[in-house]
Amino acid sequence: MENVLQHYGVLDTFKRTGDRLSGPCPIHGGSNPTQFRVDTEKNLWNCFSECKHGGNALDFIAKKEDVSIHDAALKACEWFNIPLDEVKSNANAAPESGENPPAPVAKPRSAPPPKSEDTTLNPPLKFKLEKLNRAHPYFAERGLSQETVIDFGLGYFTGDKGLMIGRIVIPIHNIKGEVVAYAGRWPGEPPDGTPKYKLPTGFKKGQEVFNLDRAIKEMTERPLIIVEGFFDAIKLHQHGYRNVVALMGSTMTAMQEDLIRRNTNPNSHVVVMFDEDEAGKAGREEIAARLSRFCFVKIHVFDQPDMQPEHLTAEEVQQLFQ
Repeated sequence: MENVLQHYGVLDTFKRTGDRLSGPCPIHGGSNPTQFRVDTEKNLWNCFSECKHGGNALDFIAKKEDVSIHDAALKACEWFNIPLDEVKSNANAAPESGENPPAPVAKPRSAPPPKSEDTTLNPPLKFKLEKLNRAHPYFAERGLSQETVIDFGLGYFTGDKGLMIGRIVIPIHNIKGEVVAYAGRWPGEPPDGTPKYKLPTGFKKGQEVFNLDRAIKEMTERPLIIVEGFFDAIKLHQHGYRNVVALMGSTMTAMQEDLIRRNTNPNSHVVVMFDEDEAGKAGREEIAARLSRFCFVKIHVFDQPDMQPEHLTAEEVQQLFQ
């Protein structure tokens, strides 16, 4: 299940407690950080929210991809390079009763090695999304100016093909400033069963820190603000505080930690400013503890519940960091 969640680019949104993982449901695109739970020892999962369903890794793939268990097994073989001749299947010995043969089950050679992060870098994209409407009303709803929209390369995708149909696209750059992916945000609350965000298959979100390529060019004496989401970083940037980055979630991978470490020093100040909800509170404590090993770290606590960095006004930002 860990490998499957990693494949979908959502593993770093989960909180680990022993051999348990909990986080938002990747199937129906939930936001509750405890609604979807995984037992990594038994490789079983359950969604206690809209899905009200559970099972093993193949059940998850089948439900996520809306395919049969058999097709889910074939997809797993392709994704994880499991040779078909090593798949144990009764397909070659179907019962005479005419029953459908059971789905193939992967037969591992031995116990899997300890899980480690995929360090293969996200390659720069060889294309640029066109047909972007930069005047979509969603930008005004989020309080973004046209200057900011253009500056960050945002736009509503008006094309009729591809993963980003009908979504607000957000370019994600690596530390060199190269575009390595586009995130797609549904403009508003998505319909039931539609995820709020989409990322390309194979893109490793945990290898990038959003806006870090531009933040490192700012004045080093100002604290580096670390937030959760794209729009948190974009909004603070618009308010004049440009030394801000986003982890694209409430957890931090080892590669993200290393990126921050390599672009700070023992005299650097970092402010962790996460959403004032349960996921944000849990994530900021763990992240602050890790970063404090190599720089000064402060946790910003909002007075109001469910407050988010993007809700701050320009005046409030100036008061906090003048």
